[in-house]
Amino acid sequence: MTERAAPGAIEYRVGGELDLDEALDLYRASTLGERRPIDDREIFAAMLAHANLTVTARDAGLLVGIARTLTDFLYVGYLADLAVRQSHQGRGIGTALIAQTRERMGPRSMLVLLAAPAAVDYYPRLGFARHPSSWVLRRCEPLAG
Repeated sequence: MTERAAPGAIEYRVGGELDLDEALDLYRASTLGERRPIDDREIFAAMLAHANLTVTARDAGLLVGIARTLTDFLYVGYLADLAVRQSHQGRGIGTALIAQTRERMGPRSMLVLLAAPAAVDYYPRLGFARHPSSWVLRRCEPLAG
């Protein structure tokens, strides 16, 4: 589904296939690539393919933003990635991507995310509440107990 925009405006699209190289270029240009496996095309392609709610932003056809979410659509969505090209940051694109994502989720659902270090102060400005407990266990690390 595409939300048509006036000439020169940002166009938002929900779903659809993404070109791998185009997405990789966006992640590099947003700095999110510093924390994502952009050097492993197989993993990155799977990341894109298996997200079940993806919203993109385009400026005159150029991919300038993405919100990549894993969700059940009713209770919770994990906003795995929010990336906006550095050249397009500060224009409300990230906020619009989150708003478009929320519109597709149930009225009682919530978005959960792990913020990149540079974005820790961004999310509270949008209304996100800090959660005091979060844990990460990588597959390569032993499971204790």
